[in-house]
Amino acid sequence: MPGTADIASSMSQTQAERMRSVFINVSKIPLLFLFLYMFVCSLDVLSSAFQLAGGKVAGDIFNDNAILSNPVAGLVVGILVTVLVQSSSTSTSIVVSLVSSGLLNVRSAIPILMGSNIGTSVTNTIVALMQAGERDEFERAFAGATVHDCFNWLSVLVLLPLEATTGLLRRLSQAVVDTFHISSGDKAPEMLKVMTEPLTKLIIQLDKSVITGIAMGDEAMSNRSLVRVWCKNHILTSSVNVSVGDSFNCTSVQPCWQSNATTWTTQNMTLLVNIEKCSHLFVDSWLSDLAVGLILLACSLLLLCTCLLLLVKLLNSLLQGQVAKAIQRIINTDFPYPFGWLAGYLAILVGAGMTFVVQSSSVFTSAITPLIGIGVISIERAYPLTLGSNIGTTTTAILAALASPGDKLAAAFQVALCHFFFNILGILLWYPVPTTRLPIRMARTLGQRTAKYRWFAVLYLLLCFLLLPSLVFALSMAGWQIMAGVGVPFAAALLLVSVVNMLQVHRPGCLPVRLQSWDFLPVWMHSLQPLDTLLTKVTLCCAKGTFICLSCLKDTADQGFSPAQFLQPS
Repeated sequence: MPGTADIASSMSQTQAERMRSVFINVSKIPLLFLFLYMFVCSLDVLSSAFQLAGGKVAGDIFNDNAILSNPVAGLVVGILVTVLVQSSSTSTSIVVSLVSSGLLNVRSAIPILMGSNIGTSVTNTIVALMQAGERDEFERAFAGATVHDCFNWLSVLVLLPLEATTGLLRRLSQAVVDTFHISSGDKAPEMLKVMTEPLTKLIIQLDKSVITGIAMGDEAMSNRSLVRVWCKNHILTSSVNVSVGDSFNCTSVQPCWQSNATTWTTQNMTLLVNIEKCSHLFVDSWLSDLAVGLILLACSLLLLCTCLLLLVKLLNSLLQGQVAKAIQRIINTDFPYPFGWLAGYLAILVGAGMTFVVQSSSVFTSAITPLIGIGVISIERAYPLTLGSNIGTTTTAILAALASPGDKLAAAFQVALCHFFFNILGILLWYPVPTTRLPIRMARTLGQRTAKYRWFAVLYLLLCFLLLPSLVFALSMAGWQIMAGVGVPFAAALLLVSVVNMLQVHRPGCLPVRLQSWDFLPVWMHSLQPLDTLLTKVTLCCAKGTFICLSCLKDTADQGFSPAQFLQPS
């Protein structure tokens, strides 16, 4: 019977290996949740770091009403401020506070809210950069992250001019406010904070009222630190005797008396008494807000990268074989005909609900970016999830508006509704009809380009969230004549190139022979390859030292990679 014994031994070994594999996979699940928790905490600390580094600048920008009265400048302010504070919820809540205090009108607030939609998408784009090690994963992750950017930019390009000329969002929100009787509510809940605060409060705590105070023009706030020192306060009211002049009006309610030729009375004085200090790392720090912000920025980015890397590795090990295929089928499969179109709208509801729970679109979209990278969620399914996230994040501003004073409640609620209707109209423009889902095609193109040229991702971030907004801001502040003189020719050229590109792909016969491809142009005007070659060679050389870098630059020019070569036709 040796054959039977061998078979039994082999079966027992196979069963033991299977049990061991199951045990290892099950033990990975708590680790997965731990890394996800640390990932979310790192995003929270990252937001605090940006607020420390640029929060007062953001408040100063919001305080300049001359700038905010320009719709284009207001849009750029919304982008830059949201990038600085890394939270659209924070920037929109500040806007609602400004409106509820009467310092900002609804017309000026709408472009800022549009800009905050664009600025908040920078977080998941940064998260996508952490998957640059694997080319295919990077292509999918970057496309999944930038689909949010593309949707927001396209929506702004259509709705900002429409709002400036017709006041569509303002009139629509005003109609809703006039129809319903709105009553004051509670402060917006922050459900995610319940889980993350036990850890993040030990690292840093901020006094966000400083940013709001600066935005409202409170000069006393300019010299205050954003780092919270006292966590418990008590308002003490006491009666004290004060000397008054002879002209003081003494009454039965506030009597006076004489003592040594001096008239005295009793007055109530209110004093804020600090009771308990906070217990975070920087409570007694002598460092400036900027220094603390930079330290936290470096640490949170390091933690973010580490957690994301470990998350991706764990997900790749767990979601293999039949498990991955089953999850992909569940998430990405449409309903049976004729109800297939409902799956996308269900994903919008899921995205809105999840974002409402965590009270942060950045956290939700950043959490699904690694799943898009490893192929669990397709970009077609990620797109409606992202659109739902845009809707879910508007609830923060709506709930913050309901906490406004009664006399300013209508205006604050109207602004929050404008944010909501902006996202709803954007969805109606770029989702219901499949041929109008341009953000998916644009994001795929960006993903392919970035996977081929890794440096393009950094260039994209700098252009879309810093250089381009700053240039538009400068042009808008120079006057509408200068902006029109520069912007109209640029927009016309961009439109012409886009139309020619579409015709080259779909109807090349409609174009003259010369325009059926861009080969007649210099190589650098229709390909990034020459620039990629130059950057790669210079980077490798400069890594060896300054003198070697200079000699390599000379060699690069000698070998034909100088900018002069880019001017030669291919």
